[in-house]
Amino acid sequence: MSRARLVVSGLGTLGASGVGTDALAAALATGGSPAREVDRGAGYHRRHGARTARLASGLDLGALLPAAQARRMSPPARFAVAAARLALQQAGLDDPGAHAHTAVVLGTAFGPSSVTELLLRQIFELGPEQASPALFTESVASAAASQVALAWKAKGPSLTITQREASDLLAVVEAARLVASGRAERALVLVVDEMIPLLHAVLDRFRALARPGPDGIEAARPFDRGRDGVIAAEGATALLVEPLDAAEARGVRPLVRLAARAAAFDSSAPNRDWGVGAESLAARLGRSLGRQGIESGSFDRVVSGAGGSRRGDRLEAAVLQGLWRGRGLPPVHAPKGALGEYGGGFLAAAVAIAAGRPAGPPAGFRAADPELGLIPADGASLARPQRVLVSALATSGAAAWLVLEPA
Repeated sequence: MSRARLVVSGLGTLGASGVGTDALAAALATGGSPAREVDRGAGYHRRHGARTARLASGLDLGALLPAAQARRMSPPARFAVAAARLALQQAGLDDPGAHAHTAVVLGTAFGPSSVTELLLRQIFELGPEQASPALFTESVASAAASQVALAWKAKGPSLTITQREASDLLAVVEAARLVASGRAERALVLVVDEMIPLLHAVLDRFRALARPGPDGIEAARPFDRGRDGVIAAEGATALLVEPLDAAEARGVRPLVRLAARAAAFDSSAPNRDWGVGAESLAARLGRSLGRQGIESGSFDRVVSGAGGSRRGDRLEAAVLQGLWRGRGLPPVHAPKGALGEYGGGFLAAAVAIAAGRPAGPPAGFRAADPELGLIPADGASLARPQRVLVSALATSGAAAWLVLEPA
């Protein structure tokens, strides 16, 4: 099966901006909804550390997930099932009887953090023999994928990828491989994370999060000279990846075509930080695109995974500059400035932009960083793209890219 014939026929997303693609598009157009205060009552946080995140708690998911079913799930599993239902409804496949050969591929940076914290509290405070088996089954990273597979009786391969900031695109890469190789008729891609106070505090102590400015406001500033960290986020995104002819047979118009995909690893990256292997990553990406018949000059848009990290954004900019080899870059969007890091918003934004949704202004950007040579574009007035490169690099070395085209 040709890679060029794979399409995304359904998209479901939820997060701090709300439920559905319209809410996401509104957040992109306006620079994102305000980040909310994270509960600091447990005392995990540094006194003057980060305080806010883009939280999805409080969303009304009743129309997508019955209360009796939700009670048996962790928060990430609830997010994932709700997002999957939105994607499958759009693709015309919200029927458990249709998924005997559907694969489920989930990408998550941290897994079900709240359940993991509860389980560890039991172990540390009461002893290992008091650990709840029910909590353990929901604490593993693949729990949300299992809940989605159960909900739709999906009997194809089920995989979970935990590669930090690159987990979302790597999940799409793996899903496309399963469908292209014939191991599955279609694949449901899920990206999900939650942001609990403990996890937020840990990220802050590792200096990953944006710190309050003189005005007390925390903001992600992708590619900006004054960037000092990301804004953490939670939520879920689901995509249905399938052959073009299968979507057309159901009378469904796909959102985008998955024209190419690539993945690499930066061996210079330490376990908890960004690497410096921009040259090798750019060369690997260029070779992979060349084998798939795609030249860097054919792109008219880039959707970058830059989120406001000092070293992460520097690496991202260097990889893009290396791929274009001194030629001018096409317009580059950095939607994590509006949507935050983690929770699937980035992947949903990339598909929405490739499908023709306006990208909006570069949220948080104020001043160019001369070291990067890159200024994010204001997508409010740009024409619909014809070929989009989506890029995601991760701490610890993982890297993935997608090429999306209008279907």
